[in-house]
Amino acid sequence: MKYKAKILIVEDQYMEANNLEVMLRRADYRVCTVARSVSAAVKIIEQEGPDLVLLDIQLKGRLNGIDLAKLLSRKNIAFIYLSGNSKQQFLDAAKITRPYGFLAKPYREKDILIMLEVALYAHQENLSLAKQRLDITADRNMGNPAFAGMIGQSDQIRALQQHMLRIASSDVSVMIFGESGTGKELIARHIHLLSTRARQLLICINCAALPPSLIESELFGHEKGAFTNALDKRIGRFEQADGGTIFLDEIGELPVDVQAKFLRVLQEKEIEVIGGKTKKVNVRVIAATNRNLQEDIIAGRFRADLYYRLNVFPLVSPPLRERKEDLPLLIDHFIAKISKVEGRSVTGISDVAMQEAMNYDWPGNIRELENLVHRSILLGTASIIPTFGHLPEPAGKTAIEKSHLRTIEEVERDHIIAVLEKCNWKVYGPGGAAEILGVKVPTLNSRLKKLNIEKVRVKSSDKGLRSHHKG
Repeated sequence: MKYKAKILIVEDQYMEANNLEVMLRRADYRVCTVARSVSAAVKIIEQEGPDLVLLDIQLKGRLNGIDLAKLLSRKNIAFIYLSGNSKQQFLDAAKITRPYGFLAKPYREKDILIMLEVALYAHQENLSLAKQRLDITADRNMGNPAFAGMIGQSDQIRALQQHMLRIASSDVSVMIFGESGTGKELIARHIHLLSTRARQLLICINCAALPPSLIESELFGHEKGAFTNALDKRIGRFEQADGGTIFLDEIGELPVDVQAKFLRVLQEKEIEVIGGKTKKVNVRVIAATNRNLQEDIIAGRFRADLYYRLNVFPLVSPPLRERKEDLPLLIDHFIAKISKVEGRSVTGISDVAMQEAMNYDWPGNIRELENLVHRSILLGTASIIPTFGHLPEPAGKTAIEKSHLRTIEEVERDHIIAVLEKCNWKVYGPGGAAEILGVKVPTLNSRLKKLNIEKVRVKSSDKGLRSHHKG
């Protein structure tokens, strides 16, 4: 029998650790001695040398999982966090340690195994990348047509280009994370141009712009007469991209039922045409989002298995406020480009205008910068832009930061309550909450107790039942 990687479980709850160990051994993973504390884990790491660690964030004792994560990072050992009743302050601190993923308790065996495969693959890619550092200089960028239009010399852009070059020749799925206006589609185009598929089509789709009733037909196609108003046969976008690359922007906007069919494309390399037969397709998938998909998974809006299939190699498109040293290059680029289109002879900006740009946070990112330069050229009469005028007051925080960022516990609690209310607080049996949530009754009862969810009858002025949070 061929065994897979060696996994260390660091978990102080006996039943949860035991269940994890059973799952891993059943999948032919080698399992180290289970560690109940950070000190025990350190000894086991030295003695048994795990390839990856499943690490509970909150452990009993003076040191927690985040403390151990720092040691794992120094030793180049991959790790995935196990999180249950974790507060936002713990999650924020955990993200800084750059884990290969989070598993929210209670977790399903399928999710654990998929995340392990993805994490181990990504870790090997990162180790290989570290050994083969590609020194991408500005001169080389300008000479490489694949990076034309990707302006910048900041550390963030250089690191991003290194990763793009590293993965371009592979057919691995790529997920691009980033705020609106940071150039996620441009990144996808460069990856395609650098790949062996460059001579084939790149099909770009904005999932948020597709009407829900037409999404499936748009992606997979339909036969004539397949449904009302299907007057002609339609070739879907996946079939159009056969042999090339498909870029799905705002992937988080796909309805859950379409996500299931998209998952089949990734797993089976085939599409199911509406009203027709299945067809094999050879397509490289690049997806992008500005949403928190892990929160969407917990809320039931995005499939965990699809997320892990797509997120084999994540890339981050940095916001403009985090790479302001690139502003002079970007402004010069847009001035040259827009002046040519508009027939103007603008050659640069004043020191005052540059200072204005450096002091602004650019919540709309590169798209906002380009629009501002365009407007300034159209309204100005001089050969340089003297000022950008009255810039909007910096919001101070992004839209995501402005909103209340709920903890995993809060999201899970609200989701469970919504399901309970939908089934009139029936916990077990056909149509009960346990069946809908896909968990065993004892597991659900345990979560109800852990999250302090109980059913109470509210005042007579309010009809029905509501949940009550003790605390």
